[in-house]
Amino acid sequence: MKLTAGKTVSLSIQHVLAMYAGAVVVPLIVGGALGLTPAELTYLVSADILMCGVATLLQVWKNRFFGIGLPVVLGCTFTAVSPMIAIASKYGIPAIYGSIIAGGVIVVIVSFFFGKLVKFFPPVVTGSVVTVIGITLIPVAMNNMAGGEGSSDFGELSNLALAFSVLLVIVLLYRFTTGFVKSISILIGLIAGTAGAALIGKVDFTEVANAGWVQMIHPFYFGAPVFEVTPILTMSLVLIVSLVESTGVYFALGDLTDRRLTEKDLAKGYRAEGIAVLLGGVFNAFPYTAYSQNVGLVQLTGVKKNSVIALAGAFLILLGLFPKAAALTTIIPKPVLGGAMVAMFGMVIAYGIKMLSRVDFGKQENLLIVACSVGIGLGVTVVPQMFQNLPDAVKLLTENGIVAGSFTAILLNAIFHIHPFSRHAEQPEAVPTEKSAV
Repeated sequence: MKLTAGKTVSLSIQHVLAMYAGAVVVPLIVGGALGLTPAELTYLVSADILMCGVATLLQVWKNRFFGIGLPVVLGCTFTAVSPMIAIASKYGIPAIYGSIIAGGVIVVIVSFFFGKLVKFFPPVVTGSVVTVIGITLIPVAMNNMAGGEGSSDFGELSNLALAFSVLLVIVLLYRFTTGFVKSISILIGLIAGTAGAALIGKVDFTEVANAGWVQMIHPFYFGAPVFEVTPILTMSLVLIVSLVESTGVYFALGDLTDRRLTEKDLAKGYRAEGIAVLLGGVFNAFPYTAYSQNVGLVQLTGVKKNSVIALAGAFLILLGLFPKAAALTTIIPKPVLGGAMVAMFGMVIAYGIKMLSRVDFGKQENLLIVACSVGIGLGVTVVPQMFQNLPDAVKLLTENGIVAGSFTAILLNAIFHIHPFSRHAEQPEAVPTEKSAV
């Protein structure tokens, strides 16, 4: 299918809109939780948008070393939100970026042999981890719905009305629209909610007026990175789960483009993702993953050209250079953001459950893996002080719910399903070892 310049531009803008809400909400949540100033938050959003564009171009640009060369869009992964907030609360903001940089390096290294490690991360493991991550995010959403933790108007009727109105708009759009409108329902909900909040005087445009027109992003804006063992371990687990999710996106796009993916192709895709994560850490952005919503848009439009996605990446880079565009996102009131968060974070939980739906629960051992990993992950999150008297070496695995839940799932899966521990090895869904992966 031959595309005119006008069609290419319009399709690229559609891809930007489809991922924009997910891309900006992550820095808004994390920045809000860390108590950043409006100026710092604006910078964070700008850096994030720009690096989303860079990450996308790295993946689309297929070469000898990296890039899968599929029409894939990269954006911030929601699975990293809760871990980043937890890391910052204990170790500070520089530790977030130290863990992201180290995690990116680890992903680049494991990309060479990740296909052989997939057996340690079958759906029973990844589904449990994603479910725990989603559950730990919901309190953040609920606090924002009420007006933000510590706010003077916490729980006021106007805040709750705004939050539930946004959620209602998103639900109605999902119910009564199709195609592209449905794919950007969260973005529409945020815009509608912010407009409603402006009518009742809950939106302050001062920061938009104060923001500059053009600004370059700088490495280590929030200080030199700090490398701590526990944050690095936490982020590495999150990134490995993200790689498993991205694998599904790669295969989906491979089917859509009639391309047979090889292990070498997958390795270059993982490597591009690792490089993107590393650069995100350097420029104070976030971990990236392949966005499934853009896969739906490729299927919807029938346009599979890499040039469309490359132009979308260029648009994201341009947007990241204009602070006023970023400042517009920072004025979204917390109740509006909270209403959208319920839908988005609920989708993380739902996606975890969807991953678990591929598990054979006729086998009691699988039920036990999920029960123990989710139970321990949630328990540690709710009552973190229960392991405070343990030795520091042990606390590496117990002071974070996601790490504790992940480690439990990996260990139990190895005991029950992987030789030499298991009586009957169960082969999980993994990347085939033969040349052609589909």
